[in-house]
Amino acid sequence: MIQGIGTIDIFSNLDLLSVAIAVAAIGVLGFTVYYSNKKSATALAFFLFSIITIAWSIANYFQYNISDPEFSFRLTKIVIYLATWHAFLFFHLFYVFPKEHFALPNIYKRVLIPFVAIASLVTLTPLVFESIGAIGQDGHITKIINGPAIALFGTTVLSFILTGLYLLIQKMRSATGTEKHQLRIILIGTLLTFILLIIFNFILPVFFNNSDYIPLGAVFLLPFVMFTAYAIFRQRLFDIKVLGTSFLIFVLAIAVLLEVIFSDSNSVLIFRISTFLLVLTVGILLIRGILREIETREKMERLAKDLARANARLRELDQQKSEFLSIASHQLRSPLTAIKGYSSMLLEGSFGEITSKKISEAIDRIFESSQRLVVIVNDLLNVSRIEQGRMKYDFIEFDLKKTIADTVLDMQPIAEHRGLALSFAAPAGDMNITADAGKITQIISNLIDNAIKYTPHGSVSVILEKKKADTVLIAVKDTGIGIPAVEQEKLFQKFSRAKDAAKTNTSGTGLGLYVVAQIALAHHGRAWAESEGEGRGSVFYVELPTHVTKET
Repeated sequence: MIQGIGTIDIFSNLDLLSVAIAVAAIGVLGFTVYYSNKKSATALAFFLFSIITIAWSIANYFQYNISDPEFSFRLTKIVIYLATWHAFLFFHLFYVFPKEHFALPNIYKRVLIPFVAIASLVTLTPLVFESIGAIGQDGHITKIINGPAIALFGTTVLSFILTGLYLLIQKMRSATGTEKHQLRIILIGTLLTFILLIIFNFILPVFFNNSDYIPLGAVFLLPFVMFTAYAIFRQRLFDIKVLGTSFLIFVLAIAVLLEVIFSDSNSVLIFRISTFLLVLTVGILLIRGILREIETREKMERLAKDLARANARLRELDQQKSEFLSIASHQLRSPLTAIKGYSSMLLEGSFGEITSKKISEAIDRIFESSQRLVVIVNDLLNVSRIEQGRMKYDFIEFDLKKTIADTVLDMQPIAEHRGLALSFAAPAGDMNITADAGKITQIISNLIDNAIKYTPHGSVSVILEKKKADTVLIAVKDTGIGIPAVEQEKLFQKFSRAKDAAKTNTSGTGLGLYVVAQIALAHHGRAWAESEGEGRGSVFYVELPTHVTKET
């Protein structure tokens, strides 16, 4: 014997325990389904059905276990009031399932819901249950006198249940794949629930005069709720953390519930009921928090996938851009070469002497413009080759000092034309390195050309040093416009120029230094710039190993 309110045998409370377990399970499943996807119309419909099921189950149990006739009679009215909404939400669940988003039609909101509201309110009046007909010796009601509207209640409930079953079967017949499997699972749960209700709520009371199992409505509805919840869960990849937490909350709730059932005083009973409700509330909030965490994680995963697709598309577009630049540059190169060549020949008098100064000046401008365009086209070609991995390098041993000296000599007329002094300083003796001589010449030319363009007056100095036994350093120093500290790191990026560079040189593209940096990297070197600030000149450095091969 276990002491409870009075002296209670554990077996005499199995009905209360089973109903409590079923109610706790329905509550946990209802909240878990809803908070797993609060935007889903199906999840909301299931949640509402779970709530009304819990309310109906509790009222139904106590209506049969309270010996106060008047109070029991009131509970009976509440039971059928809730039963009306229960049947409607049963129909509503199948009307919505399995849609995520669903807009109720106007007739549903303006006719059907108001009708259910009126029909349910009628059940609370004597029109459905008129009065108590008979009371047994134990104080329980044995007979109730029906009112004239009992048929309305029965027809309403039966219509919603049958229509809901019809919708379930029709949807299952027309569905395919996963949805068909979901509906089949729900149908199995529905059939199990109806079999239990028919056996314990109809066959036993009518044919065997045994109504002991009528209060266990929650237990009989549990298969339907469980199978439906499982079918809804299959719509999403449900996290094991949620299932584990739900199970833990359910076990804790049952453990506390056992304490409630076997309380030995009213004060203890109230305390343990409060604890039970607290455990359920905290548990539901915990499940809600985990579901939010999962939702956030799923959003991050979706964003990561979207970002990966966007990056792949950007790479594809970048590849297409590089291919376009390559094709366009090749197409531009031939006519530019012709323009530059013929204008040069005209200036040299190859087709006869030019007697007009204006014509000579015009041809000179054509030559200079074509020269600038050739540089731009070459830069574009180099960029497209670098990005497509088609830049070829021919590593040979050569005298770097002589290569730089020759390049400075070639650039001397351009510097003099701008009124600048161009000089070169290097240690005595040869300075041989293994590298691509043509690409190194391009580096020197680009740096000197860049310095000349952005130096309005003063000088440009090229300095060659041997830093270590296996490293050389090339520095191109100017007295030009200088570079703000915040701009220095951007200089060697594609199409990047210093903020005020356009004021001094409007024709720059921001590609020359990018090409310099990429060629230096291909030689396992590096390029960078230093400046003390605006108006204080700049120094561009390129550091290279003395021996580079393709395999390095």
